[in-house]
Amino acid sequence: MAKVERFEDLDAWRLARAVAKKVYDLSNGGPFARDFGLRDQMRRAAVSILSNIAEGFERHADRPFHQFLVIANGSAAELRAQLYVALDQGYVSNAQFDDCRADIIRIGRMLTGLMQYLKRNI
Repeated sequence: MAKVERFEDLDAWRLARAVAKKVYDLSNGGPFARDFGLRDQMRRAAVSILSNIAEGFERHADRPFHQFLVIANGSAAELRAQLYVALDQGYVSNAQFDDCRADIIRIGRMLTGLMQYLKRNI
């Protein structure tokens, strides 16, 4: 396994970045683009995931990094919940929902693994 030297090396950060792009792409058109509240909240939650991973990593200490991962994981759960609202409103298709939801769950698993690793070192 390669040494992680930058937050950009973390698979969880890379996937969170891809999910943020998906959320922006999904919410750019049609009725979704006009639902400013949901659109903006989903975008903020998506950006929060990758931002908290990056900020925690750059603290260069296990305890603060762990706390930022907890926050990122909470943002992932928030985004997943909001995705259900987007589905229920017909803003996303079942296929789009399933694809995005699977990625968000995968991010959560990655974050949980990182948190467990860090907790052993705290």
